[in-house]
Amino acid sequence: MNKILAKEAIKSFLIEDIGTGDLSTDLVFDNELRASGNFVAKDDGVVCGTEIIDMVYSFFSDDYNITLLKKDGESVKKGEIIATVEARVATMLSGERVALNLMQLMCGIATTRKYVDTLNDNNIRVCDTRKTHPGLRVFEKYAVTCGGGFNHRFALYDGVMLKDNHIAFAGGITKAVQLVKSKLGHMVKVEVET
Repeated sequence: MNKILAKEAIKSFLIEDIGTGDLSTDLVFDNELRASGNFVAKDDGVVCGTEIIDMVYSFFSDDYNITLLKKDGESVKKGEIIATVEARVATMLSGERVALNLMQLMCGIATTRKYVDTLNDNNIRVCDTRKTHPGLRVFEKYAVTCGGGFNHRFALYDGVMLKDNHIAFAGGITKAVQLVKSKLGHMVKVEVET
């Protein structure tokens, strides 16, 4: 996972969620009150996004401890503890929803491993697409790999893939491929969606 992209996205998610402050937490708890809490699996699945916990809490403080009991890509049973966090209560509560939402999404995607494993037994590779939620691509693409799948291109800039609209506007598959090769040469891989 590209940590720079991930941290930038998380920063924007925290700004969206907290805005000018976490009123509930700020009004109820003394800023120095400390506690510990657990990230617990709500169902059987595949763990993904453990780095998110640290990325989220690092925006609030450097005074916290995370103990990971599971690694990304490992199977988990309902009720198992994935990670334990010890920190100021304000840090834990202000960041928990962003961390949990991202991890739940990523674990859900990674849990498709049961399908990937079935297909991989038949020498089939399961690959993702660019059809991701806006702003979440770095997380969703990483989750695919934790589930045993493979990433296709990340964005429009890192691979040539001619789709139906390219073919239609170019006047056919042959014409579209010829146009790409005339501009990029014979060494470029051209994929054509059929």
